[in-house]
Amino acid sequence: MPFDHLIHQALLLTMEPRSRPLAHGFVAIQGTEIVAVGQAEDRENLPPARQYWDMNGDLVMPGLINNHCHAAMTLFRGLADDLPLDEWLQQHIFPAEARWVDYEFVYTGTLLAAAELIRGGVTAVADAYFWETAARQAFAESGLRGVAAQGVIDFPAPGVPNPTDNIRVAQEFIDSGSASFPPLITSTLFCHSPYTCSAPTLKQAKDLTRQRGLSFFIHLAETRWEEAQIRRQTGLSPVAYLDSLGILDEMTVAAHAVWVDPADQEILARRGVKICHCPECNLKLASGVAPIPDLLARGLVIGLGTDGAASNNNLNIFGEMNLAAKLHKAIRLDPTVMSAREVVELATSKGAQVLGLGEITGTLTPGKCADLIVVNLHQPHLTPLYDPYSHLVYAAAASDVQHVMVHGRWLMLDRRLLTLDWPTIKRKALALAERVNSTAARFPA
Repeated sequence: MPFDHLIHQALLLTMEPRSRPLAHGFVAIQGTEIVAVGQAEDRENLPPARQYWDMNGDLVMPGLINNHCHAAMTLFRGLADDLPLDEWLQQHIFPAEARWVDYEFVYTGTLLAAAELIRGGVTAVADAYFWETAARQAFAESGLRGVAAQGVIDFPAPGVPNPTDNIRVAQEFIDSGSASFPPLITSTLFCHSPYTCSAPTLKQAKDLTRQRGLSFFIHLAETRWEEAQIRRQTGLSPVAYLDSLGILDEMTVAAHAVWVDPADQEILARRGVKICHCPECNLKLASGVAPIPDLLARGLVIGLGTDGAASNNNLNIFGEMNLAAKLHKAIRLDPTVMSAREVVELATSKGAQVLGLGEITGTLTPGKCADLIVVNLHQPHLTPLYDPYSHLVYAAAASDVQHVMVHGRWLMLDRRLLTLDWPTIKRKALALAERVNSTAARFPA
């Protein structure tokens, strides 16, 4: 029986352990799955297929994975910049969210984010925000693979005006998604941080995800201010504090992990906590630099994330790869740390493991879902090519992504979005932004 799709004449990166780039590579797809990967110089030697896609030597690889995002915050992009995190949050973002964030805001902002993510080669994203029902719907319409996490916080929040309802709302969100949105969308929860969620809230939230076998997301040890406050309140570091509450295990995903000393690192490694590295956001907010080489050396599984577009200010995983590779070389004064191949793994196979999707996506492996991207290599800044990993990290850009497929379905071909109505999204996003801008001056400068 012929395959549904046969992608061929590609430079193929499977991202399987110890794999090598394959010239004249092909990927055979049946339904939603990859069923064969191989090499064939001539079309006569290819398996039969209903549709052949000649890549003419372009790079085919697993889709990129954004391990930490607040998608709807695309609508706050550039609203408040060049500020420390606590001032940025308390004086600008929280007031703006309280005034403007509702179902329509999150739905439109997430569609806007989905367009940016797809055009940047992202095929799976972990999102965390309020009104996450709207984000989940938007991701489902976009065709992206997503882990949607309802935000939990211990003060009035968009969609949850009474903080005592936060766990109930999160549970309803999880339960409503379990039947309606698989296989592409997983529903879980996100506790904002140890300083915005009480100990009872943290423990109830973790118990809820643990009972359902779901990942638990949290910002952790992001700033020096957070580290000092938690120590002042509890006598423990943020990591040790969460560990004392029983929060840390292999299903916990900690975003940032900047202020973690060797004792904290040992706890994270012992508990098997997954880490999301967000270098651009951490630099822009002057939060610091996470000790990623040390965490990797301890065996932690780490992926890359952008955080929200209000604090980054983009959703570009190519940029995160580039910075992650260079930043740690400069900090360590060692050009050998964070090699290009290792960083691409963080953005693909390791990123999938962080989200508990390692058996589904992250590598081009028969039996896994057909989540892949095609990078246009026929450009001056990518010519010549000696090492594709080097090009992806040090030379390529998000705009070089030509085609995107998720779950065996093309989401973008020749840079044209197939699942999203970009003109309508743009019109609605600009209308919402005009309303936000009209009152932005009311927020403290």
